[in-house]
Amino acid sequence: MKLKAEQIHLLFRIGVVIKGIDGLVETIAGVALFFTSPERLGRMMDWLTKGELQEDPTDFVAHHLVNFFHHLSLSTKHFAAIYLLAYGLVKMGLVAALQRGKLWAYPTALTVLGLFLCYQIYRFSHNHSLGLAFVSLLDFIILAVIWRDYQYLKTQRARV
Repeated sequence: MKLKAEQIHLLFRIGVVIKGIDGLVETIAGVALFFTSPERLGRMMDWLTKGELQEDPTDFVAHHLVNFFHHLSLSTKHFAAIYLLAYGLVKMGLVAALQRGKLWAYPTALTVLGLFLCYQIYRFSHNHSLGLAFVSLLDFIILAVIWRDYQYLKTQRARV
């Protein structure tokens, strides 16, 4: 099944909106993480996983989350906060430019998001996180849709 240019453009719009929401959530999470102590993060994770651990005391994910947040170093927390904040702000800026149809934003978004995807793949090679693999797959699809819409937009502008 071959998608028409209009369908690809609609997928592009939807994907870019999702990236914008993702960027906003990452920005908020980065700010929150930066101003929250590791001890408080540990207590919050205890609270969030309490019900799951009462239901299943051997829950693999809950135990790993609790363990991770109770042993979170200040430098790791700061790295994660800055990473989330930077990535979120960059995404939101690129989304704003892409939604306005700025031609320069397409190759910029492809480069920046592609570099972040490479980093995610690198991280996956070390931690084998299924969540990271899923997010990376979605990012790859978004990159493909941005590329296709860029080709479509260049063609449309060349006709004018």
